[in-house]
Amino acid sequence: MNYDHIFQEAHEAFLYYKNVSGKDKADFLRRIATGIESEKTTLIPLASSESNLPEGRITGELGRTVGQIRLFADLIEEGSWVEAVIDHANPERTPAPKPDIRRFLTALGPVVVFGASNFPLAFSTAGGDTISALASGCPVIYKAHPAHPEASKLVGQVISKAVIDSNLPNGIFTHVEGGIATGQELVKHPIAKAIAFTGSFTGGKAIFDLANQRAEPIPVFAEMGSVNPIITLKNKLGANIDSLAKSFVGSLTLGAGQFCTNPGLVMVPSIHAETFAIAIKKELEDIAAAPMLHEGIAEAYYSALSTLQDKKELEWIQVSEAKDLIQAYPALAKIKAKDWLEDDHFQQEVFGSFALMVVYEDFSELYAIAQRLHGQLTITVWGEDEELSNKIDLINLLEEKCGRLLFKGVPTGVEVGFAMQHGGPYPSTTDSRSTSVGAYAIKRFARPIALQDMPNALLPDALKEENPLGIWRTVDGEFKK
Repeated sequence: MNYDHIFQEAHEAFLYYKNVSGKDKADFLRRIATGIESEKTTLIPLASSESNLPEGRITGELGRTVGQIRLFADLIEEGSWVEAVIDHANPERTPAPKPDIRRFLTALGPVVVFGASNFPLAFSTAGGDTISALASGCPVIYKAHPAHPEASKLVGQVISKAVIDSNLPNGIFTHVEGGIATGQELVKHPIAKAIAFTGSFTGGKAIFDLANQRAEPIPVFAEMGSVNPIITLKNKLGANIDSLAKSFVGSLTLGAGQFCTNPGLVMVPSIHAETFAIAIKKELEDIAAAPMLHEGIAEAYYSALSTLQDKKELEWIQVSEAKDLIQAYPALAKIKAKDWLEDDHFQQEVFGSFALMVVYEDFSELYAIAQRLHGQLTITVWGEDEELSNKIDLINLLEEKCGRLLFKGVPTGVEVGFAMQHGGPYPSTTDSRSTSVGAYAIKRFARPIALQDMPNALLPDALKEENPLGIWRTVDGEFKK
């Protein structure tokens, strides 16, 4: 199929939309949020039926979706996110006069967004990628995920109605359906200026490679998964075995293990390994099987477990057997640190409620594990304050391995706010400098531009001398309004 018309319309819309005021863009986003809420009695059961997720989970996800839309609306209405910088001219400077230079962030252009299977609302049609792109001033060509087509279509209609009601060009948002070939064509189109993707490593890496083979390579912001290790230290674990086992199992099995932040790896000191394994197994006995998103994901889950069951290094604490085509039963295996260190296969994500317990003998083994870890979205360290203060070298190393380092709680439950970092070193994402959750997600779809000696009347409002927007700016090195 030829997508020239869609992209040309998006490009023409971009030339208009990038100059729309932050207030008007914010009003547009709020129309989307209100429209989604008005459809919730239809949307919640529809998304639930297509994804096998319970309506309670979808209800919470809808709340998160409209919450993050309004977060971005508030952000762009205030306006300081553009990072305006002004260096005034000094014609008397010697040996050469200093020019007037003003810099801010401006929108990239049309963005292709791929929907996620595991979040039919919050990471899909009106999810964080779409909304942060629209907030930045970029039109969106949205590639719907085939796992929840009708929910996606309904939300797409809400966005399109908000476009019309806001008197914006139609090309601001386009909903596209199709398979792998469709996605490839969208990535390759020369008018596309950036890609956002949430999904598997295989899919994200393929999109990244394709985007870099273009005549004009473009940025790909792909969140591709993670095993989100939890590291337990001796004193903390010894004093809290039962409660930490409960927390771990709750996080592992949340959503049948189909969150990008479910902990698939837990490091345990040998002195407590047997007791902790028993406590985890006891908690797992109370966890009912849960349906996975679709049969293909369930099949991949059990296929991955079958491959692992052939590994002689593993001792199985709880085995999961495929009793039907959709239900997921949690599983847990144990391995010695020295064996884990010898095979990178033990770091591969199993999408579902499976975890691997790595038993280490001493700090040197734990440090070796940390050195070997691949890039992660999250790493959690459970330790007493005194233990942590004696492990600064380990903590410094772990900071290099993840986007979010936790010292309490569990990695599931990603807060949508200003400080959140949901992204990490490769292979968890393709760009560790970016986040796909929180206010800073908007920066993915903007680029800096400097304007030198431009007449004040022609400057964008963010850079005008009188600061009509009243935003925070850096003026001659001083941060002020």
